[in-house]
Amino acid sequence: MTRLGLAALACALLALAGCGSTPARKAAKRPEPVDTSLARIEVGDNGREIVMYALGLVDVGYQFGGKNPEAGFDCSGMVSFIYRNAINVELKGSAADMARRGRPVGRSQLQAGDLVFFNTMNRPFSHVGIYIGDDKFIHSPSTNGRIRIESMKSKYFATRYEAARSFFAG
Repeated sequence: MTRLGLAALACALLALAGCGSTPARKAAKRPEPVDTSLARIEVGDNGREIVMYALGLVDVGYQFGGKNPEAGFDCSGMVSFIYRNAINVELKGSAADMARRGRPVGRSQLQAGDLVFFNTMNRPFSHVGIYIGDDKFIHSPSTNGRIRIESMKSKYFATRYEAARSFFAG
């Protein structure tokens, strides 16, 4: 093959290699978090997004005051992290703070993504989890400290259940 032929082959290979590369993307600007003070988020796919995101955190460790998967989560830190990352909604504060801001919802009206509250420390609203459906919820307990799914019908949680709150439009 002549030098001219080799040069043409090299150019063709370089052009093909360029076709196989992924074009650079601009980073998407994240919208501002939604104010949850009026509990007006549309449930639609948001409940499903919350549950799917939560399920991805199963087995992440417990850490008092924890707010991210690297450090671990406490119950309210887990809820805040999931709502922010799954549907871009800021829920801040303790379990009791969240209970005060959410819209009360009856147990029979629970939807995926609603919050369920328990009295686990002889204090109202001392623990929070995310309802995932079928009388089950996901939470970050300090006992056996890993995010896990529990039944609301289990003896322990059935006797400590206090209320549910929704941050979705009613």
